[in-house]
Amino acid sequence: MTYVSKELIDKALALSTNQRVALVERLLESLDAPNPEINEIWAKESDARVLAYENKQVNSKPVSEVLKKYK
Repeated sequence: MTYVSKELIDKALALSTNQRVALVERLLESLDAPNPEINEIWAKESDARVLAYENKQVNSKPVSEVLKKYK
């Protein structure tokens, strides 16, 4: 883990609960930035899976059958 200054941590911990929640939300949002390259790869994969399903190249089960496994 990289070093984070004690001063920064102390300042963050001194914030109110609402301010800390807002800070955490903003930090998490910054980690979930869109990646066009990955989005394009997943779009192609999704299209390929739908096409395979429509052409009956993959087996499928009703969702009710799948969910029975987890009850």
